[in-house]
Amino acid sequence: MELNYNHLRYFRAVALEGNLTRAAAHLNLSQSALSVQIKALEERLGHALFDRVGRRLELTEAGRIALDHAEAIFRSGDELLATLRQTGRARQAIRVGALATLSRNFQLAFLRPLLGRADVEIVLRSAGMAELLRGLESLALDVVLTNEAVPRDAATPFLSRRIAGQPVSLIGRPERARAGDDLAALLAREPLILPTAESGLRAAFDGLASTYPAVPQIAAEVDDIAMMRLLAREGVGLALLPPIAVTDELAAGTLVEHARLEGVVESFHAVTLTRRFPNPLVAELLRAER
Repeated sequence: MELNYNHLRYFRAVALEGNLTRAAAHLNLSQSALSVQIKALEERLGHALFDRVGRRLELTEAGRIALDHAEAIFRSGDELLATLRQTGRARQAIRVGALATLSRNFQLAFLRPLLGRADVEIVLRSAGMAELLRGLESLALDVVLTNEAVPRDAATPFLSRRIAGQPVSLIGRPERARAGDDLAALLAREPLILPTAESGLRAAFDGLASTYPAVPQIAAEVDDIAMMRLLAREGVGLALLPPIAVTDELAAGTLVEHARLEGVVESFHAVTLTRRFPNPLVAELLRAER
């Protein structure tokens, strides 16, 4: 027997209300009729979905799993309706997630083809990687921007496209420069502002630095590019940054590139989820990058 999606709708209402009476009133059903529907779903799934605790109905472990799937099913239905109704709409929305530590200048460059368009609304959210990927899976986001590729296997059905690569430099205030400076001299003399050890960029830097005799002096380890930029502007040390992250400061002369790190590149990736009805604006942005 196939799953009855009306049963799922009734179950979801009870799970969200935590009370059979209130859910029945919301659904315009009698309490007894709703109870029969929930019982039928439990029998079909082979598991109890609720425990009664006082006057509340609390989800069992099976109930929590069922609710997660029910939410995904109804979100997919909402997305289907919204997508198929897009023809003739005055405005289209694109929901973009970006890693909280990602360069704002890069995000702006990626979104530039859509900026200022009267027919497009851009929703931009910043968060950690785990939260962003959950947003993709739940269809709350259309694309995620990150500086690290996301692996794909049977458990992680994400599509990760490398859309840009930026050179990386040691960047700091101009007064730190000395005649004849090269990377070896800077590593031996200057305090450094580095990404945290978990970063792929930091791993690439550590590999390069290990080929030089000096042990780098670390002034700060920071997981936020905006803070690295501020620390460099304050003269705390030289920051390991892609120049795109400090475009305005380089143009104004507030900061300068002291040395470019050969072979060290920060890659930028656009992560999507395979969808039957993808947002056409995502494809437009990816074509523009290509």
